[in-house]
Amino acid sequence: MAKTVLVINSGSSSIKYQLVDLTTGEGLASGLVEKIGEPIDGHYKHEYQGTKHELNEPIHDHEQGLKRVLGLFDEFGPKLTDAGIVAVGHRVVQGGNVFPRPALVNDKTIGKVKDLAVLAPLHNGPEAIGAEVMRALLPDVPQVFVFDSSFFFQLPAEASTYALNKEIADRYHIRRYGAHGTSHEYIGSVVPGIVGKPAEGLRQIVLHIGNGASASAQISGRPVETSMGLTPLEGLVMGGRTGDIDPAVVFHLIRNAHMSVDELDTLFNKRSGMMGMTGFGDMREVHRLVSEGDENAKLALDVYIHRIVGYIGNYTAQMGGVDVITFTAGVGENDEIVRRRVCEKLSPFGVKLDAEKNDARSKEPRIISTPDSSVIIAVIPTNEELAIARKSAEIAETGKDSYGNEFAR
Repeated sequence: MAKTVLVINSGSSSIKYQLVDLTTGEGLASGLVEKIGEPIDGHYKHEYQGTKHELNEPIHDHEQGLKRVLGLFDEFGPKLTDAGIVAVGHRVVQGGNVFPRPALVNDKTIGKVKDLAVLAPLHNGPEAIGAEVMRALLPDVPQVFVFDSSFFFQLPAEASTYALNKEIADRYHIRRYGAHGTSHEYIGSVVPGIVGKPAEGLRQIVLHIGNGASASAQISGRPVETSMGLTPLEGLVMGGRTGDIDPAVVFHLIRNAHMSVDELDTLFNKRSGMMGMTGFGDMREVHRLVSEGDENAKLALDVYIHRIVGYIGNYTAQMGGVDVITFTAGVGENDEIVRRRVCEKLSPFGVKLDAEKNDARSKEPRIISTPDSSVIIAVIPTNEELAIARKSAEIAETGKDSYGNEFAR
């Protein structure tokens, strides 16, 4: 019988899920629940064996949504009772300094995940709720928290420490935690095999660029830098987030625009980035505006590229060179214009792009640089679901995590 893990990613008003086959690494079924708790009808989409099943109805809360998801598995397949499910893995953005590794879901760990919502208010609360609900719906299946921040818990102190008053930083647990760690760890682990180089000593930069965007630097598969900070706001320009910005902008807007903390939070996290500069967070729309001669869109794209190249330069210097740069996530995997423009900026340093390979669309990992390029440029689809599934299965097999929590069947 196949062994599978159901991976759950709970958002404030949405749930993404995928049933992962641990043997093949493939997603057997996947789906999306949208508009939870909104006054209009919610939307379910369940895909299995190439067929999509969709449903619209009011969705009052996560419990109702997840109950319906289990019903969709029963109705359209595969039935979870026959799928060999060994664990449910829950993606959590912020583990803080509490969870450097995955953890079994129980009352204690749920409470700690909720407490850490002060560092990720848009994410941790809903993720804890999703785990609570699934624990009640599937009580005989181990539930596991897998944290986006765990990979970057390994950062060197000089990379994770802010130059903030030490007493304040220690009291309020302020440091660089990073995010997208599951994706960065997965990509970093598969790069050596794809480029044909030993992992030991390999210096690589991973660009996880989508609506949310982050960069990491890794040596021998261990992180030495990442762009997101205390929260996912810091770093690259994103769909709706500012990325790096002078903190004094906050003081300026409080004093002169009389904006509240909540207004500033919304401005920086949802109404800025590409959305704030162009009116669109989707890069396809930004490219359309650029092709039509929109000057705001041209500037926004320039800023976007400028920030990425700046991080590449920083990380290359910190590592004493770079062997591989990998593009991943929605923009990284699918946007040949962004990849080309970034590599054009790096051409004075010997980076050479194979235009035909860059422009080709493929879901397979591939190298898009020329053989004589000074740095290997790769495009590798991320698979956070598979990484979460594998980590969850490891804990499920032993029945306990590294914190001493045990699962009683």
